[in-house]
Amino acid sequence: MRPFTYQRVDAPEQAVMAARAPTANDTPPTMAQAQFIGGGTTLLDLMKLDVMQSQTLVNVAHLPARIEITDKGLYLTGAVRMAQAAEDENVRREFPVIADSLKLAASQQLRNMATLAGNVLQRTRCNYFRDVSYAQCNKRNPGSGCAALDGHNRLHAILGTSEHCIASYPGDFAQALIALDAQVEVAGPNGARSLPFADLHREPGDTPHIETVLAPGELITGFTVPRGGWTRRSLYLKVRDRESYAFATASAAVALEMDGSTVTEARIALGGVATKPWRAREAEAELVGKTLDQPTLDAAARAAFKDAKGYEYNAFKAELGRRTLTRALLDAGKMEIRP
Repeated sequence: MRPFTYQRVDAPEQAVMAARAPTANDTPPTMAQAQFIGGGTTLLDLMKLDVMQSQTLVNVAHLPARIEITDKGLYLTGAVRMAQAAEDENVRREFPVIADSLKLAASQQLRNMATLAGNVLQRTRCNYFRDVSYAQCNKRNPGSGCAALDGHNRLHAILGTSEHCIASYPGDFAQALIALDAQVEVAGPNGARSLPFADLHREPGDTPHIETVLAPGELITGFTVPRGGWTRRSLYLKVRDRESYAFATASAAVALEMDGSTVTEARIALGGVATKPWRAREAEAELVGKTLDQPTLDAAARAAFKDAKGYEYNAFKAELGRRTLTRALLDAGKMEIRP
């Protein structure tokens, strides 16, 4: 592990100031000299593997951690721990898909440490990215190629891929946020801004090393999730190789608003199958105005994966993803919503 400097801060403004470092304008945050660290459950791993060579670590784990629920929705600061949000009774009742997605992520020990802001920015678990003995990784070494294309790609993405990268996004919480049209708040050298969470992550295209729209020195300070008729009838279903401490092979975050047995609003996000948090809007459109019968579910599942591109070892993910989505929608439709 390479030497680095360390600084703890107690306010977002201090964090932004501490992270100031001479960085070229076209440098993505993941390659900047200064990095923010919360629980450290991802960054320290990558520094030990020499995938990231951070020179300055700014500890933001002690920024204010706050959870607020109002008539308008849910507000979470970026420093809230995953376990704190997952176990909050109001979050579990009013926004169950968020609680589900956090509870099903990682182990209890990691959830106790990891922050929400750090969680949504976690990087892929692609073995070719995390092992520096593989030279071909456009995400780690731009322009070098993608070893996963012809390698062992069982857990890689089938949606949003390019000829330059097929690494899957590993997070769970992000699927809940994108399904519920969350906003993300950011503080940085040029001030504060807010943007739709759906715009935060980028598809790889020909620049897979640029993973988000953040600039170096920008810090996620909070998330706002609007309340709707669908937020209480929501859940997260995760299918994985083993029941605990494993990343999704396929997952679905769904939220439904229903009038009797008819769907009046649908929100769907897919995990484990895409290069970024993935909203399935065409699948949502197949559900509105219909009942959750088998033809409707089949049509939604087909729409969600119509653009899927499988590779040698992961082509099965399309069918698994369709079945996962179908089951999630059926389970959501059966939820009992209490006043």
